[in-house]
Amino acid sequence: MLDIVRLTLGPLQTNGYLIADSETGAAAVIDPAWDGETIRREAERRGWRVEQIWVTHAHFDHIGGVADLVRGLDPAPVIALHPAERPLWEMGGGAALFGFSLPPLPCGAQRSTPAGCAPTLDLAHGQSLTLGGLTFEVRHAPGHTPGLCVFYCAQADVCFCGDLIFQGSVGRTDLPGGSPAALVESIRAQIFTLPDETRLLSGHGEETTVGEEKMFNPFV
Repeated sequence: MLDIVRLTLGPLQTNGYLIADSETGAAAVIDPAWDGETIRREAERRGWRVEQIWVTHAHFDHIGGVADLVRGLDPAPVIALHPAERPLWEMGGGAALFGFSLPPLPCGAQRSTPAGCAPTLDLAHGQSLTLGGLTFEVRHAPGHTPGLCVFYCAQADVCFCGDLIFQGSVGRTDLPGGSPAALVESIRAQIFTLPDETRLLSGHGEETTVGEEKMFNPFV
């Protein structure tokens, strides 16, 4: 069974998700938004082992907790990111443009390496990620950023969709790399093709479902 803990953290109140296979205790963090120590302590409190970090996209409010989270883990987790997000990762997620700064971002086991080091696993459309006995499908969904990926688990009827789509809204497209046309196409192709009962867990706000957004989202 998939256990999910939503942690809303950081200056932009970003949703990060600590998830685990309840049978094995294997855990992953999707978008460690901020306060990596808080995330790690929550995993320890539950007896979970954080083995992987999956990043939907590299905006600073989705990666702000990566450095502190990784520094507290041994062995270091896999860090998964789409290659198209690497330029954004290397510039600290664009934090400086908004008046913020991030700790140097790590690269897997090389914890002392500075920002700019690549993550340890390249995400690709159609790829499968395994967490204990659970399988997640990677779906590349550009529009908010060029390399945004969502993570769909059919076994649990849930999709972690970052800033692609929200309850009654969609991700902004006015930042560098954004595309309104690509975003709408990604939602239609990668989200609206999922079963209507699929839960959508977004990067901001409350959860929704595919069926709800197909009926009521005015932006798609």
